[in-house]
Amino acid sequence: MSVQRWDRALVAAPTTEARLPEVVALPPGLPGIDELFDFMRDAELRFTTLRMRIEERLWATRGEQVVVSEVMLRHPGQARVATFEPGAGTAGNHELWISDGATVRTYVGRDKRGTERPIRNRPRGLVDKDFPGTSKVYEPLTPLPTETLPELFVHPAGYCQNVLATGRCWVSGTDVVAGREAITLVCEHPRSVEWVADRQDYRIEIAVDRAEGLITRLVESVDGEVTRLAKVVALDVDAPLPPDAFEFEFPPGTSILF
Repeated sequence: MSVQRWDRALVAAPTTEARLPEVVALPPGLPGIDELFDFMRDAELRFTTLRMRIEERLWATRGEQVVVSEVMLRHPGQARVATFEPGAGTAGNHELWISDGATVRTYVGRDKRGTERPIRNRPRGLVDKDFPGTSKVYEPLTPLPTETLPELFVHPAGYCQNVLATGRCWVSGTDVVAGREAITLVCEHPRSVEWVADRQDYRIEIAVDRAEGLITRLVESVDGEVTRLAKVVALDVDAPLPPDAFEFEFPPGTSILF
């Protein structure tokens, strides 16, 4: 059970050096929380390419909503995330985020809107050894769209430090997700959450892929009722990717906003 706040989201080599995971593999048995978070922090450093499909179910005032995210990634810098609602029933019902490491393009199919801009600069100067760990942020090898499930699942360091480590955590056991062994962790009442979930009965459960350290399932509940369930339904590590996986041209008629 967590006692001291984990604050090691940033443990990275200079950008001119090869980045390797600090914890190569977990030992047999269930890890401690700090050991698990250290392992998760370096998840993306354990593969070169990745294909992943996430299904998210949300329960709110308009009932159940299902959103699918399909991810393709090749280090360093190349990533593609396509998001759509399977039940929406229109051919243009998708959003695309694609990056070559220097430029990000986005496209919203339902109204043919697109953007093209340089990739957002990360905060600089936070590696100073005099800064506390909680003031530092993880520097991804291959950025993904911020505040999305693909970002959370592939780059879990910030989530571990800023959300999970602020609550009462314990490693609860093991499970199988997407045909792969996973370690399960429970967090009760994390303090760093949106105000709508700042309740004593707010609970998070995650599954962590034992081989890679990726998050493969996220369950949020309030008062025992599940409000959000997101899980990986397909995961292929070091997968062969199509030659044109990260190529994209805006369809005719697209309105480029910036």
